[in-house]
Amino acid sequence: MTPVREIMSRDIVRIAPASTIEDAARLMRQYDVGALPVCDGKRVVGMVTDRDLAVRALALQRAPHDAIEQIATENVQCCFEDEDLDTVQRRMAEAQVRRVPVLNRQREIVGTVSIGDFATRCAGAQRAHVINTLEDISQRRVAGEPKE
Repeated sequence: MTPVREIMSRDIVRIAPASTIEDAARLMRQYDVGALPVCDGKRVVGMVTDRDLAVRALALQRAPHDAIEQIATENVQCCFEDEDLDTVQRRMAEAQVRRVPVLNRQREIVGTVSIGDFATRCAGAQRAHVINTLEDISQRRVAGEPKE
């Protein structure tokens, strides 16, 4: 069993719920990231992605000074730092997400793990599963539709 902590990124760029949409876009550009955990202190309360900025902010004509919590995804898929990589990778595929915040057992954010981390930091069979996971993540599924 290989725990997530062995491949996760520990450099976390996060944003507060009251920060603005513009703040999120600037942070994404500054740190060259496509997603930011929305955190109240060390607690994850949401996630905002570059896609959210396009689909939920720009397309819906939100103002740049609106709070990021208005467009962030709530009930974020997270994992624990001591969870097995296979388990986390399977959950990411089922949830169709490319990255998840990593929490300690006190539910505080300690890192993030992405499909890219699996591809670049894993070896052998684990790495081979990345292709299947990416296919599962990328398949468009209608809400409530069972996975084939």
